[in-house]
Amino acid sequence: MLHYHTIPVTAFQQNCSLVWCDQQMEAAVIDPGGDLDRIEAEIARLGLQLQAIWLTHAHIDHAGGAGELAAQRGLPIIGPHPGDQFWIDGLPQQSQMFGFPPAQSFTPTRWLQDGDTVSIGQETVQVRHCPGHTPGHVVFHAPQITRCFVGDVLFAGSIGRTDFPQGNHQQLIDSITQRLWPMGDATVFIPGHGPESSFGRERQSNPYVGGT
Repeated sequence: MLHYHTIPVTAFQQNCSLVWCDQQMEAAVIDPGGDLDRIEAEIARLGLQLQAIWLTHAHIDHAGGAGELAAQRGLPIIGPHPGDQFWIDGLPQQSQMFGFPPAQSFTPTRWLQDGDTVSIGQETVQVRHCPGHTPGHVVFHAPQITRCFVGDVLFAGSIGRTDFPQGNHQQLIDSITQRLWPMGDATVFIPGHGPESSFGRERQSNPYVGGT
């Protein structure tokens, strides 16, 4: 069975998630934006064997620790979509701009495309490309536990910002309504910041996409 544990990291309180298969206790970490010591402590506490880094997108609070963690542990970096290459290239500048520790740029071991899958242990997770917040943003859908790790596409009561370079508001709305909603109202999503919610709840009450 697939399990997950969320760890808020950095001054931005970004929801970094550990996901693992309970058969071999093999794990991936989604969006290690920083505070690697805290992430490592949780990996040790849970008895996990970290196998991979999965990225939803390449903003500093989501990807800032990825290069360092990959180098320390010899891990593959999987994702995001190639549309975020310019954000990865700019990670050192992003870290300076937002007062983060120095961040390394990197080349992902594997880029992700819409419809791809990623695996950890015996579990397979589906990938959807959901541009709008960034052009290369992806989400990780785990239908076996009715969960989706959506990064900064959707929040409880809000949606991702689109005023960054190559952000696009209409693309974001299309990503939510055409890619997320078909996953089902019962699906609970883990956003990049703040509390979990469900797609059904946001379809009803979210001021940006309610009623869609």
